[in-house]
This record gives sequence, C-alpha cells and structure tokens, in this order.
Amino acid sequence: MRLTRPLLFCLLPLFGACQMFAEKAPAPVANQVRLQGLLSVDAGQVMFSPCGEKRRFALVDGGATGLLPEAANLSAEGPGALFADLRAVMGATQVQGADGQLDVRTLYRLQREGHGCDDLNFKRLLLRASGHEPEWSLSVSGKGLILDRPGQPSLALPYMEEQLPDGRFNLSSEANGQRLELWVAPQRCVDGMSGAVQHLTAELRLDGQPQRGCAYFGGSRTD
Repeated sequence: MRLTRPLLFCLLPLFGACQMFAEKAPAPVANQVRLQGLLSVDAGQVMFSPCGEKRRFALVDGGATGLLPEAANLSAEGPGALFADLRAVMGATQVQGADGQLDVRTLYRLQREGHGCDDLNFKRLLLRASGHEPEWSLSVSGKGLILDRPGQPSLALPYMEEQLPDGRFNLSSEANGQRLELWVAPQRCVDGMSGAVQHLTAELRLDGQPQRGCAYFGGSRTD
C-alpha cells in the first residue's frame, strides 16, 4: 500500500472519457518510451507514425492493452486517422515498409477527435479530465488547475494531491469559496459521446455535486 503524501502547489495561471490491467508483468519502465501519433492500417497490419515524423512502426500488443480491437471499433465508425498515446518497447521488425516495431504496454488514450498531435499544452500537463452532461474539462499542471465549463469563466485554483491505494489519487481545492475534488482511478474509460478510450476514470465533485468522466496523464507525469 502506498503511503498518503499530500503535495501543495501554488496558484499560477496555465497558459495556452483507460488502461486495461494486463495479466502479465509489464516490461521495466527503463526499456519503454511514451509516444503520441497516428494509427493507420496497411495490408492488415496496424502501423503507428509518431507526431511530426515520417517513421512508421508496426504495432503489437504485448501488454494486453486492447489497443487493436479498440482501434478496429473506432475505425468502423468512419474514415479518418486515429490518434494514440501509448507507452511501448521499441525493437526491430521484419514487416515490410516499417522502421521498427512497438510492443505496446500501456494505452493512455485512443481517439478520433479532440486534442491530438496539435495539443501545444500536452507536454506541460500532468493530467486532463473531462465529462459530459454537463460539459466540463479540467487541466492540471504543476502550477495549478483550470476548470472550464461552457458559458462560464475559467476557474483557476491551487490544489493538493493525495495518493491513495491501488494507484488511485485525489486532487482537492477549497479556494475562492468553492470546494473542488477530482477522484481518479486507473480503469479503462470510454467517452460516451466520442468513443475515445482513456486509461483513467474521473469523478469531479464541485460543491458536493458529482460529475463523472474520463482522464489521462499529460506529458509531465510518469506512471
């Protein structure tokens, strides 16, 4: 069990809907690389091109993440590229036209629409969470968090983080006369409107009112 250890972050403005548990142990983190890019299918082989690169990697799912069937489900909804955010072991391949192989161990995010390769804030983010009915989006960095809701001004707040057992954690803030909590758990989550797959479930509680959604780690947070 991990010890509870709260961290307090100062308030500064930020400028600018899960993982399936694998039965086999993952490869050591030192042998893995996190990448974001676009998926395509070539002669039945799923290929991955990192953002801003021309290299193409053949994908295999050694971590039992469900990436391949999830990609097939999203692709069946219509034409267009899929965006994937994953952690994988890079190696050689015999697949023609491929520059190497990526053995996927963690699927952070798979989506057709929304923030992808053009997300300029991704590298500075620790976490992004969002939900529907009502719409809300929460961006978290080391400088604070920002809650966005349609028709309302952005709410920038400091926060505390509390680590909980089983990989769960909680973010909370009581600034500006409001109490905000975000409860996050490592569980596969599917956005009910877009079909996007994310590796975390999230529940936002604003003044005690629960609103469910999905979340994923930003580029500034490691597992």
